[in-house]
Amino acid sequence: MRDMTKANLEAAFAGESQAHMKYMLFAEKAEKEGYPGVAKLFRAIAYAELVHANNHLKALKGIGDTVSNLQKAIDGETFEVEEMYPAYKAVAELQEEKQAIRSTNWALEAEKGHAEMYTKAKQAVESGQDAEVGDVYVCEVCGWTVEGEPPEVCPICGAKHDRFRKF
Repeated sequence: MRDMTKANLEAAFAGESQAHMKYMLFAEKAEKEGYPGVAKLFRAIAYAELVHANNHLKALKGIGDTVSNLQKAIDGETFEVEEMYPAYKAVAELQEEKQAIRSTNWALEAEKGHAEMYTKAKQAVESGQDAEVGDVYVCEVCGWTVEGEPPEVCPICGAKHDRFRKF
């Protein structure tokens, strides 16, 4: 694939991915405000954006087998923990942006366990088995993720037990 086409597809994938997430969050807000029709519209169009992102990533040959996808996930999580979030947090601190400091710190701390979870799953798949994953809980406030029962209080943000979503 030629450089300009590749760059365009990567930018389109990023844009469609962001639109998908933004519209899903907008749908949650509309639902909470009592607008189920608007929420439905946001969710439908968010799905369309997901379809677009999927098509772009396929064209980029960005979806491999499960082992290579897990390695890409490990690499992405490791980059976020070692480089991206520390840099973003440092800038937010320098500029005294309290909400950005909190947001980047919560993400940084939550991301630390993700690479470990993906690594464990990759080892299972490489040995010819599925990952043995029990109930996974995610804190709805900061994103901290734990396999098994969540604690009474989130160790990152202090949210109570009932603020964890089960997967």
